[in-house]
This record gives sequence, structure tokens and C-alpha cells, in this order.
Amino acid sequence: MTERPSKHWRDGVAEEARKLAAGTLTVEDAFMADLYPVSLLDATDEALDAFESALGTLRTPSDDEVFAAVQRVVLVLNSINDQHDGAGYETGEREELCQYIDQALTNCGIDVPALAARNGLGRYEITDKWRDW
Repeated sequence: MTERPSKHWRDGVAEEARKLAAGTLTVEDAFMADLYPVSLLDATDEALDAFESALGTLRTPSDDEVFAAVQRVVLVLNSINDQHDGAGYETGEREELCQYIDQALTNCGIDVPALAARNGLGRYEITDKWRDW
């Protein structure tokens, strides 16, 4: 499976904590723990766990089955974002999550460009119908 954006975010929080502990970063310059609270990271990982599990059950999925899995994860991520005052996922995080969804589908053997084209979408529009973040 592709690396999750939340792993990258957790790594950034941990690196910042190391720098704070070492005294090479001031509290005033630290922002990662605020940007990526544990509640956001844990909820995002739970959503991505469920998405990966759903993809693992697909054998020769129809477009509807693939879009149903995408819809479920996007709606959960919408809820997580809402729980974080609509600021859980900013522009960079949105792009990382969309890239992750695309790559996870690709890793499961789904031809994402073909899926999108069959449904009148661009490759990077497969989440747009449901995505609020």
C-alpha cells in the first residue's frame, strides 16, 4: 500500500518535538502539533484503514463499487475535517489525500485514468462529487 499522508504528518510532528527537546527550535516557531493534532491523525488513519480494507475486498470491481469505496472515505474525511473546525485539511493536505486515494486505487489494479474517463471525469476529479475539504 502507498504511504499515507498521515505518516508524513506524524513524522513532522515527531521531528518538531525532537527539535524542541534539543533546544534547536523555539516554542514560538513550533506549529506542527497544532496543525496536526493527535485527534486528526488518529481519525484520518482510521478512515484510511477502512478504505484500504474496502479496497482489499474488491476483486474485479465495477465502477460503482470503486466509487462507493471512494465516496465512503471522502465522506468520513469530510466529517473529520468538520470536527476540526473545517481546517483539518488545508490545501497541501487535500492534495496529499487525493494523491493517496489515487495511488491506493492504482496499487489495487484499478486504472484510475480509465475509470475517470468512463465516467466523464478527469483523473484528479474522482473525489470532487463528495469532497468538502
